Amino acid sequence: MMERRRMDVALLMLVLGHLAAALEVPLDLPQPPTITHQSPQDYIIDPRENIIIHCEAKGNPHPSFSWTRNGTHFDVDEDPNVTMKPNSGTLVVDINRVKAEQYECVYQCTARNSHGTAVSNNIVVRQSRSPLWSKQKIKPIVIQEGVSLVLPCRPPAGLPPPIIFWMDNYFQKLPQSSRVSQSLNGDLYFSNVLREDSRNDYICYARFPYTQTIQQKQPISVKVLNMDAINDTMAAFYNDTDLFREDPADERKPTFLIPSGPFSSKTVLRGQVLEMECIAEGLPTPEISWTKVSGDLPTKRTSFLHHQRALRIVNVSESDAGDYRCVARNQMGMVHHTIHITVKAAPYWITGPPRNLVLAPGENGVLTCRASGTPKPSITWAMNGIPIENSPQDPSRKVEDDTIIFADVQIGSSAVYQCNVSNNYGYLMSNAFINVLSEPPRVLTASNKVYQVIKNHRALIDCSSFGSPIPEITWFKETRTSTLDGYPYIIHDNGTLVIDGAQANNSGKYTCVATNIFGIYENHVYLEVKESTRIVKQPEYKEVRRGRSAVFECKVIHDPSLIPTMTWLKDGGELPDDERLIVDSDSLTITDVTESDAGVYTCIMNTTLDQDSASAELTVVERPDPPTDLELTDQKKKSVQLTWTPGDEHNSPIQKFLIQYEDSLHHRNQWHNLTEVSGTKTTAHLKLSPYVHYTFRVVAINAFGFSNPSSPSRLFKTEAAAPDENPTGVHGFGTEHDNLVISWKPLSALQSNGPGLHYKVMWRQKSVDSDWTTVTVANKSKFVVSGTPTFVPYELKVQAVNDHGAGPEPAIAHGYSGEDLPLAAPEHVQAIVLNSTVTEVHWDPLPSKFIRGHLKGYKVYYWRERSLHKHNPHHAEKQILTFSGNHSRGILPGLHPFSAYLFNVRVFNGKGEGPPSPTRQFETPEGVPGAPTSLIVTELNLDSLTLEWNPPHAHNGRITGYTLRYQPVNNSNELGPVEEVELPANETSFILSNLKYSTRYKFYLNAKTIRGAGPAISQEAVTIVDEAVASRQVDIATQGWFIGLMCAIALLILILLIICFIQRNKGGKYPVKEKEDAHTDPEFQPMKDDDCTFGEYSDNEDHKPLKGSRTPSSGTVKRDDSDDSLVDYGEGGDGQFNEDGSFIGQYSGKSASRDTAEGHESSEAPSPTNAMNSLNSFV
Repeated sequence: MMERRRMDVALLMLVLGHLAAALEVPLDLPQPPTITHQSPQDYIIDPRENIIIHCEAKGNPHPSFSWTRNGTHFDVDEDPNVTMKPNSGTLVVDINRVKAEQYECVYQCTARNSHGTAVSNNIVVRQSRSPLWSKQKIKPIVIQEGVSLVLPCRPPAGLPPPIIFWMDNYFQKLPQSSRVSQSLNGDLYFSNVLREDSRNDYICYARFPYTQTIQQKQPISVKVLNMDAINDTMAAFYNDTDLFREDPADERKPTFLIPSGPFSSKTVLRGQVLEMECIAEGLPTPEISWTKVSGDLPTKRTSFLHHQRALRIVNVSESDAGDYRCVARNQMGMVHHTIHITVKAAPYWITGPPRNLVLAPGENGVLTCRASGTPKPSITWAMNGIPIENSPQDPSRKVEDDTIIFADVQIGSSAVYQCNVSNNYGYLMSNAFINVLSEPPRVLTASNKVYQVIKNHRALIDCSSFGSPIPEITWFKETRTSTLDGYPYIIHDNGTLVIDGAQANNSGKYTCVATNIFGIYENHVYLEVKESTRIVKQPEYKEVRRGRSAVFECKVIHDPSLIPTMTWLKDGGELPDDERLIVDSDSLTITDVTESDAGVYTCIMNTTLDQDSASAELTVVERPDPPTDLELTDQKKKSVQLTWTPGDEHNSPIQKFLIQYEDSLHHRNQWHNLTEVSGTKTTAHLKLSPYVHYTFRVVAINAFGFSNPSSPSRLFKTEAAAPDENPTGVHGFGTEHDNLVISWKPLSALQSNGPGLHYKVMWRQKSVDSDWTTVTVANKSKFVVSGTPTFVPYELKVQAVNDHGAGPEPAIAHGYSGEDLPLAAPEHVQAIVLNSTVTEVHWDPLPSKFIRGHLKGYKVYYWRERSLHKHNPHHAEKQILTFSGNHSRGILPGLHPFSAYLFNVRVFNGKGEGPPSPTRQFETPEGVPGAPTSLIVTELNLDSLTLEWNPPHAHNGRITGYTLRYQPVNNSNELGPVEEVELPANETSFILSNLKYSTRYKFYLNAKTIRGAGPAISQEAVTIVDEAVASRQVDIATQGWFIGLMCAIALLILILLIICFIQRNKGGKYPVKEKEDAHTDPEFQPMKDDDCTFGEYSDNEDHKPLKGSRTPSSGTVKRDDSDDSLVDYGEGGDGQFNEDGSFIGQYSGKSASRDTAEGHESSEAPSPTNAMNSLNSFV
């Protein structure tokens, strides 16, 4: 026996391969029937519609169908109300002539062909029922406040059970809470009742889902009274009400209304939903909590219903069995209840139902029907619908409990086997056939199919095949050189090729080859690896004010061969159909945003292969709504408590509340700010003033601005009282030398505290033992005291008084009577010369008794009397420097050197200036002189010229001499060495010799005093040309060798011009102009066409070289923009040379007479000799 068992196990191991793969037999091959669709085992129908009992099957040949009803054969042809669909086993029952309840039976379908018989489950057909509520009169309920109450629903039994809910007459759901909740059976429980629970429309509704009908129970009326009210109305309600208890409802510890007692138990089936509930009464309302005594609650499958009153666990398993405890507690105590849960199980598959077997003759196989349940189910087998023990014997078949083993099967072994697993809580029934075939392999996957996969994702390439025996699958890529085996390739038993993390190099052609003993079949498919779709710019959180626009961006990159589709969602659903929502290719724009637009927006980019998504939230913000429900409490004489209810803050927290008031007694329609409180508060204690008619309003403030003001509060009047403050800003001053003006800031109407406001004004002279002088004034803010001494200190007081009394004792202020002009001048005035332009003045401060007012400062009047150089008076205007405050010295800047000045000092107060001090004199020392006023060049010769100048206009001292510096300038504007000549002070001209002919020179001349040299004036000139040298140059130019050289050069130039002309005609370009520009001396300036002169020479800086200076043969010197040019110091235009080289024109810095005779200019062009002179440069 043991040896046989080992053989069976070995045989079982041999055929385990057939357990792993359930083959789909092509319909063109012979095969037993297979049930493909059937109605559910518990089939509830709508009695208003025809009954359709489904039974569909496939097979080859196509199966025929028959039915049993309640275990006996059901002849469909004999029932005129029942028809069977063609090529199908589905029954259609026409209920137009019969009632549906006649067909409430147990049905079973059979599908058979020549290879076997398959049967369906037992189908129990029941019609849905929604019975009416029985009519009954429900008495009103009168109940004492604080006690518990249960309103029963008890709907009629329906199939399936109805859904229960409570509503009022207006079809509005009744509010539920931890105090009021609905139980699982539909009753409404009150842990304790309150006065507001009184109503006459507690209505229980039952909705029957199959017929979609709703049944309504009669309304229940509940009236909640306190004990005194119950005693007063007992007689009126005694005959037609139910009266609950008469004892007072005190606070009490919880007790359970359901379930009763400390323990209960419940049985639930595996896979179903477990619901437990605990509802307790008590005062205050108890809170319910749940625990599992023997472990933890399965958090992912657990939820709480009806405000923690019910515990639900879905998809129950055996691990959920055990004890559960609910605890009800309030401040008076606690109570608990334990529920023991037992989990049973209807039969369920362990490894799935048996799978069809396709075997070749001589092969082995196994059918397994492995199931479990609690209690353990029994397993029975049938073949072609007949219990297997009553079926024909088959030597290749052996049945062992939940397994049928086939060994060395033959063609006639094909059949359908039924496995039935059952226990007390249900059953499982499954069909599985064995089909014995001899078939060569075939690949069922379409040829040349293209698979697409995203890079780095798993690629699955199908090779669905069929053959008997089962074909062996091998894979090749591109060529059949080597099979695909090992990483990253995985080949499943069903032939599917898996590539983990596909890359671009995995793209290409793949070949699947199926092989068995009857042949070979190959199939080609293709794989394309695509780039992933990624959102590179995600939408971002937006906080937008109402009425503005919000833009969410969603930019994506994707494989160019895939067509993306962008979809936007709002809160997980479709976007509202609103024209304000504009969807572009990469953005969503919401215009004119409203509160309803707030939510989470998600952009989803889909392709045929993948998708990416990103979300962002839109928060709509706005100024807060105005507060409401203003109420005044805790009213006192000078204070009141203001409370309010905040308005909607529109997603932006309220930062503060501004409380404003209107005084309708003094300033009607004028609102004033009173105080501010934090945005977290809804009450404020307001300090008030007497004799004001207050109306309050509140403004809420958040980050986006002020709300509209709330509606005004009711009027609140405060009683009149004596002033509690006096005027501020009390000042005393004089407008005349013999008066005192007392002024103050009057009290506002709010500060007056009562009617009849006036002021008591008091004053007395300070430091003098005198009494206060008092006057009373009204409707004024100043009072003038006449006949006072000049500038005397006073003590002042102003007190507020009204019809209810005087204000507090006022503080003493100080002031002075009027000022007068100072009586004396400062003494000991002297000057200290600091340098040639700055002097310091000193004086003694004036005693206060002579100032006769508030000292404002001192003024120094000073003026230049004369220059020490010319000794003639200088009529300069007086200058004034003011030194504020109590100074005793001051600095006088910006003086002229070498000059005599006069000055005096005066004191001034608020009234004006006093008399001047005696006038004093000081002299400033010498300074450096100014530049000579002019410098001109005359009498130009071959090697000499004459310089003439005028002394400086500002000597600033005694001129001790002049310094002359000069230097040559060559044709490149480079400066030569500097020569320097010292000249005496009495000279205004100088002949400069030993110069080079035809050379430009630049001259600098400055004057000197004992303090040093002053600024220089500059000028330039050119010596004339040596005629002897010019004649020698002409002689050279007439020599034969020179003429021959010039002719050769001219010929060469002509040849070059001809070549250039030919090249140009051929289309080439000869950039003569560009080459000339590139090689031109940057310092060289071309001659001007209008006056035949060269470019201008700029002398903006003394040591800056000449730019572009050239001297034409005519000797013309062109004026430039420099202030030092020769023409600027004369009156005429361009200077000219005579034939002997002398310069025409008088040079002078100022207007002076000069000869107007003009020289004769030659109209001839410049000679070659003069042109050669321009090549000379200084040595």
